[in-house]
Amino acid sequence: MKQPADYTCDVLIIGSGAAGLTAALRLAHDAKVIVLSKGPLTEGATYYAQGGIAAVFDETDTVDSHVEDTLIAGAGLCDADVVRYTASNARQSIQWLIDKGVPFDTFEDGNGEQKYHLTREGGHSHRRILHAADATGKAVQTTLVDAVRNNPNIELLERFNAVDLITGNKLGLSDNKVHGAYIWNRNLEKVETLRARFVMLATGGSSKVYQYTSNPDVASGDGIAMAWRAGCRVANMEFNQFHPTCLYHPEARNFLLTEALRGEGAHLTLPNGERFMHRFDERLELAPRDIVARAIDYEMKRLGADCVYLDISHKPADFVRSHFPTIHKKLLSLGIDITEQPIPVVPAAHYTCGGVVVDMRGKTDVESLYAIGEVSYTGLHGANRMASNSLLECVVFAEAAAQNIVKHLSRPCDLIDIPPWDESQVECSDEEVVIQHNWHELRLFMWDYVGIVRTDKRLERALRRIQLLQQEMHDYYSNFRVGNNVLELRNLVQVAELIVRCAMQRKESRGLHYNLDYPDKAENSQPTILVPGPVNPTPPSL
Repeated sequence: MKQPADYTCDVLIIGSGAAGLTAALRLAHDAKVIVLSKGPLTEGATYYAQGGIAAVFDETDTVDSHVEDTLIAGAGLCDADVVRYTASNARQSIQWLIDKGVPFDTFEDGNGEQKYHLTREGGHSHRRILHAADATGKAVQTTLVDAVRNNPNIELLERFNAVDLITGNKLGLSDNKVHGAYIWNRNLEKVETLRARFVMLATGGSSKVYQYTSNPDVASGDGIAMAWRAGCRVANMEFNQFHPTCLYHPEARNFLLTEALRGEGAHLTLPNGERFMHRFDERLELAPRDIVARAIDYEMKRLGADCVYLDISHKPADFVRSHFPTIHKKLLSLGIDITEQPIPVVPAAHYTCGGVVVDMRGKTDVESLYAIGEVSYTGLHGANRMASNSLLECVVFAEAAAQNIVKHLSRPCDLIDIPPWDESQVECSDEEVVIQHNWHELRLFMWDYVGIVRTDKRLERALRRIQLLQQEMHDYYSNFRVGNNVLELRNLVQVAELIVRCAMQRKESRGLHYNLDYPDKAENSQPTILVPGPVNPTPPSL
């Protein structure tokens, strides 16, 4: 039986970070937009981003230099055309954020003019990072949220999980087009239907697949898994960026310590106070993140140390407090005064450099389905993301995707009826402990076997365990009513398989992927692209 959808719109945007909200605002003049947010609007990765956004604003800097730095950091796997497109559009995209009210830091130069304060981060040859103190993401997110809430053409659905995309293939139709999504209303604890002419995935990455991550709990790979099930290719999932400096403290395990600390002169030291980065790279603490993370991992394993230290206490206290007020306040609450003592740090999973394959307009393999931001694979990051290119990618490709959708909005389109979600054959689970157990098992073996340093045997062990978890999750998902933990774990198990399969195909070490069995770079290396099998029609309860 078919019935009218619970919600209908022109464009459904799944995800409410910088990419999703920018796209919504870019589209709202021409379309009715619904933005789906899995949790509160302040719980995405954007809100917690500290460092900033990269763009050429200094007269001594050039777009060519930004391009070259990105290509070098990407270790030979970036798409050069995409890199140039992104760097060339960076300034105008950030100007759009400025016009919306994002309060990037400024200073008065010697002529009494206000200029943007630019910092430098790993991999950059110039100061080109615009920032709002050490809480840039918060400034961007709150500004965009305010604009979205005040736009009558944008409807925000908070506390809604996307369950799966609804495509013609899944409904047994002849097209390969997306028609909407099944969404789980967390407030009502029921699955509802949403019809849309276009769907945009802006769900972020999948770092939650690892035991230790700098990201909030929402980074569960939902968009990547849904796109894969819908028939989209994914690429470069083996390249997971581990941020070198996450706070090592039992009361704040996810707290990130921005790379801007090292950009402003912070040193990495061993527990005895000795600096060590000179043994790994001539750029010292400003080497790309993959090199710094592996160096820390090596020293911790060599010494059997729980952590290393990040020390900026040699800088004037007023300088530290003014440049890093959020970090200073947070760590002071934990008994660490960064103006006087070093900070204990460890690497943690931070950014997914691969994702859903898209073109330069954000289009996926499925008609009318787009992906932007960390969920996507544009080719910008290659084998390693350069610092502060992530928020930049969000706003640049949000505009590109929105412009492409606007061009097609005038095209005639009949919205089809969508079968309601069928819960007649499922029941409430009395074994939630199964989900919790599988959750911990997955994240632990992914950290141990598919982390900063890998081997073929570790990857094989991980894949065997993933296959067992996939069968358990299929049985669980088929027999019990859905909920947040079930949906996230189902997606993370799928993403874990994609990560491992990509890693097993790469017979070299490059960028963020380091395999002890293949320690050298291969010649003529290419992106790792996985192609899904045929998408079979699926009843809406599965």
